[in-house]
Amino acid sequence: MQAAKEINGAELVRRATSGDGVAWEEIVTTFSRRIFNLAYRFTSNVDAAEDLTQEVFVRIYKTLGQYDAKQGDLSNWLMRLARNLIIDDYRHRQRNPQNTMADTVDDHHYHLRAVGTSAHKDLERRELAAQVQDGIDKLPADLKTCVILRDIEELTYQEIVDVLQIPEGTVKSRINRGRIELAKILKRMRVVTI
Repeated sequence: MQAAKEINGAELVRRATSGDGVAWEEIVTTFSRRIFNLAYRFTSNVDAAEDLTQEVFVRIYKTLGQYDAKQGDLSNWLMRLARNLIIDDYRHRQRNPQNTMADTVDDHHYHLRAVGTSAHKDLERRELAAQVQDGIDKLPADLKTCVILRDIEELTYQEIVDVLQIPEGTVKSRINRGRIELAKILKRMRVVTI
């Protein structure tokens, strides 16, 4: 299955670099939501996440010819580029704080309403999601990155190793420390009582 993904990614890149607009559109369509979600987790701002997503795709388009399927699959390569740009932006915003108020991401969540779900339950769920995002925003950058990639993006440990270019033990340690710190933060915020 993994080999099929790599061949498919390599073929898409080959077609896109040859000027095939459909192939480029497939790359954008396949990865835009995931890149947007990652950007939003770091910015907590829809406009900033949309801008970062566009910047990532501009960078991808400019460097598409550098993709080498032998170095890893297309998904890892794209997410590594996205992560680097998003982390650079995150660090820049830490050094140059502006408006840190997060806007709502309701228009960008794609969820199905369960049968029997009430408006009250939806509101509670959105409030809890916002509180958890506030807690994630308080994590140190290295822990935040690993927690987002593992628990929100649901990457495997190996995928995180590939994206961050750090040892697996470091990834596991940061995820564990990040989860512990997030639990403490959420407890202080009185989001959880454990």
